[in-house]
Amino acid sequence: MSKARFFLIGFLIVSIGELISVTNNFQAHYIFKPCIMLMLVGYYLSSATERNSTFLRALFFCWAGDFILMFSGQDELYFMLGLIAFLVGHIFYIFSFRQIIWDQPSTLLPTQKARYVFPVFLAGTGLIVILYPGLGALKIPVIIYSIVLMVMVSSAQLRTTRTSLSSFIWVFIGAIFFMISDSLLAINKFYSNFPLASLAIMGSYVAAQYMIVRGVLAHPSR
Repeated sequence: MSKARFFLIGFLIVSIGELISVTNNFQAHYIFKPCIMLMLVGYYLSSATERNSTFLRALFFCWAGDFILMFSGQDELYFMLGLIAFLVGHIFYIFSFRQIIWDQPSTLLPTQKARYVFPVFLAGTGLIVILYPGLGALKIPVIIYSIVLMVMVSSAQLRTTRTSLSSFIWVFIGAIFFMISDSLLAINKFYSNFPLASLAIMGSYVAAQYMIVRGVLAHPSR
């Protein structure tokens, strides 16, 4: 068995274990969750022909965010620290998406780029407006995080024509799933609890991270 296959199978196992754990409040959650990003890092390192250090930093800070947020139920400080870790992770994602492209100008005109990213910012801004009354002291941090998240998704979207179709689709859909996961988390925390929230949040998050890594690996060099 190749190393890449080993880490991919490991990722699948710990992801399923985490989804079962968060749904049933199993303590194994504290074992499975930190392993999700570690397995994806192993998968990336064992599969990439050209490793991008900025992308690796993004994965690291996402792992840090996962780890810290496990304790957010004990103290609001952990939620803030986790938010900061993911914020830094998104910033590194933004820079990596702008690096993992072909060295050629985009074929999109500025007006086309604006039309491309408008739905992302419209959806993100609309959610902020809905959640704003319930954000309390976290208004500014959540708004800043949301803006950076929207920029991350837009950066993935604007890779179009500057990478292969496969790489573009995987990364962009992964970024959308990331936004969905964070939106569900925010709705559940600041607006209204909903059934199976943990399963929906983690399920979309796991899918997001896998698709982003898969898309980055699919980028062909020139």
